[in-house]
Amino acid sequence: MEITLSVPEEMAARLHPFQNQLPHILELGLRELNAAAQSHFEGAAKVLETLAGLPAPEEILALRPSETLQRRIDTLLQKNRSEGLSLAEEQEWAQYEYLEHLMRMAKAKAHLKLKAA
Repeated sequence: MEITLSVPEEMAARLHPFQNQLPHILELGLRELNAAAQSHFEGAAKVLETLAGLPAPEEILALRPSETLQRRIDTLLQKNRSEGLSLAEEQEWAQYEYLEHLMRMAKAKAHLKLKAA
């Protein structure tokens, strides 16, 4: 399928060197957009895509949440302590807990790989 798109000249100039990669660039942008729309699940897409790229154990152990993601987690923790979370925020928190679970599993396996090497 072919799509015609009008963009500002400055963006066109920036995109020109990547014209063969435009479908991939759009796919990455859509993934990030979808992740951001998932109950403030910002930053999670980057973490999951890094893990999906099968990084080296050292890279997994060094992986930390983005500043945006960490700020959101801190905000939810503080709100939970002071006034409690809404139903939507509780669902969001459950998503972050699951992401943390995945990260712990990945880091444990990375540690074992390094230990075995």
